[in-house]
Amino acid sequence: MADDATNDWFSEARATFGDRLAAAREAADLSQKQLARQIGVKTRTLAAWEDDLSEPRANRLQMLAGLLNVSLMWLLNGEGDGVAPPGDEPSLPQEARQVLRQVRELRRDVDTVASRLARLEKGLTQMLEGGSA
Repeated sequence: MADDATNDWFSEARATFGDRLAAAREAADLSQKQLARQIGVKTRTLAAWEDDLSEPRANRLQMLAGLLNVSLMWLLNGEGDGVAPPGDEPSLPQEARQVLRQVRELRRDVDTVASRLARLEKGLTQMLEGGSA
């Protein structure tokens, strides 16, 4: 039933993209500055997204969904896997919250390294293709 409450609380009729983005960021225990750094934008850009003054491009949306552990559709319209509504978060022991925070940090690190690896691979491929021409 919590899923229905989540869908209603963050539905398109009750919440904006910015509301859902801010809620997911807070649930991931990230500051605007930390999340902005993770996805490669300025803090003021992320703040504008959360304030519904602008919207991210598709590639940034995908990154946000992955880093925040929510579905892309939930970010866009409140449908799908998202975060619990305020006051409905499960109460976790302090040790569990610390472990969860570490898991999220490692996931962000892995995502960052994977992006870097993809850029390096693309550059190397371009160099090799350019050298054989």
